[in-house]
Amino acid sequence: MKLKLALLASLAAFVAQPVMAQDDWPSSFNVGTGSQGGTYFVYGSGFASMISEELGVNASVEITGGPVQNVTLVETGDHLMGFVTLGPADEAIKGESPLMPGVPHENVRALFPMYQTPLQAAVLASSDIETFQDMAGKRIGVGPAGGTSATYWTRFFENAEGYEDVTISNAGGSDTAGQLKDGLIDAFVYAAGLPTGAYAQLAVENDVRFISMDDETLNAMLEIVPAMSPFTIPADTYEDQPEDLQTTSLWNFAIANASMPEDLAYEITALAMENHERMVQNHAAAAETLPENVTMNSVVPFHPGAVRWFEENGYEIAENLK
Repeated sequence: MKLKLALLASLAAFVAQPVMAQDDWPSSFNVGTGSQGGTYFVYGSGFASMISEELGVNASVEITGGPVQNVTLVETGDHLMGFVTLGPADEAIKGESPLMPGVPHENVRALFPMYQTPLQAAVLASSDIETFQDMAGKRIGVGPAGGTSATYWTRFFENAEGYEDVTISNAGGSDTAGQLKDGLIDAFVYAAGLPTGAYAQLAVENDVRFISMDDETLNAMLEIVPAMSPFTIPADTYEDQPEDLQTTSLWNFAIANASMPEDLAYEITALAMENHERMVQNHAAAAETLPENVTMNSVVPFHPGAVRWFEENGYEIAENLK
């Protein structure tokens, strides 16, 4: 019995050992996230800690403007890893990035699915804005320039009918929430995983009204941004939000530069896909960080290390994405 217990203890100790870093792995690298108050930053901070602890590589999060900037930083190799929504990633791969127009991003590789990013909108309860149409002529905070929020909300206001006189303001999520509270803007529209920290804090500290998309607004957004799909924000996601909200969303994926060593990409993918409870502890949005959601990506080629993990675990990757 003592021998058996000793063997079990030895086995447990062996299993608990972190993966040993390989000689061709970098000693450190940066992960492009987003602004403080956004989901990317919180999600990324937790996951970077997991990488540092379990893989022996010092991963550090970088505050960025979000997906549009992240995909270019990964393409150029300034960041080895980052987070993107598939809309900006698709445009960058086609050479339509506003940061590097005319330059197809050919070195970007997908690692694993993260979660959906719904578009969201809020005003102070004292505001006369009750619908999106009421935002005509108002000052609208859309999040940091270059992020998913600023990219697609700005595109909506510039192309949908009736919003020609909207004034757009750019700032990070937390700063934009502060501007709404201080009366510097009339509405705060954003795009981030649920629950979004900036909205959660805003609703705790103030009386807030969340705006649901009517069919006209939703259909206009889907026409302007075909990569999006309808999405429902469940009631009570935030304080002052007693009913479901109708909106649209985009999927997020972790990406890496093609130069990332295959074994490192494999281990990072395994870390995210095999530790669901801890990922959810990092951020509740990771409830959707599941291997079966790998099929939600149809635009970004997968890193060979990620392909190996998914195929070893029974998930198919389309040939054109390998």
